[in-house]
Amino acid sequence: MPLRGCTAGLGIVLLLLTSGCNYPVAGLFPPAGGGPAHDVFVVGHGWHAGIVLPRAELPAGSWPALPEIPAGDWLEVGWGDRAFYQDPDPGLGIALRAVLWPTASVLHLAEFSGPVAENFPASRITRLSLSPAGFEALLQYLSASFARDPDGAPRALGPGLYGQSQFYASTERYHLFRTCNVWTARALREAGIPITPLLTITTDALFNRLADHGQVVRSAAAELP
Repeated sequence: MPLRGCTAGLGIVLLLLTSGCNYPVAGLFPPAGGGPAHDVFVVGHGWHAGIVLPRAELPAGSWPALPEIPAGDWLEVGWGDRAFYQDPDPGLGIALRAVLWPTASVLHLAEFSGPVAENFPASRITRLSLSPAGFEALLQYLSASFARDPDGAPRALGPGLYGQSQFYASTERYHLFRTCNVWTARALREAGIPITPLLTITTDALFNRLADHGQVVRSAAAELP
């Protein structure tokens, strides 16, 4: 009986923690019918997900200056454990350290032009339409994740993984319950998407929940020729 009572109590706590995220935020999502909207994409690269933003729609002053990256049509923003993300061949030890206790994190920014699906031919992709207020809230969340120098500039940590890309230091900590997918879900929740970040530890969980709120461009990772 005590164990059963503890299990039931834990279930109630989890229900209270997650139920508040199962509805859209009024005024943020969905955008008003016939009104202005911003399309963003969520791209899944295996275990990792990123958010793709239309570069031309980033309002002046809403984003750190990024002189290291030439401008393109789109800006992909990813987040993850600093050691794992920046290592071209991370081993099991780095992966275990990343999930077993809080570690430093980085943002990965990549610029590209042309259709999103053509730039990521082997990735899962979902398109989400955000209201102007939801888009602004998303940008505020992403911008707040940057670690800044005393003059307010983002702290660049070296070239990124592909194309025109760069790593930047983040203020947040990575751990088992804040994976890159949870971080992505938290950002989208700020934009009003009715999603529970705690239930999106994996990319499968993230994309399964996003399918109800956007357009699935590619439902599964395609194999490159």
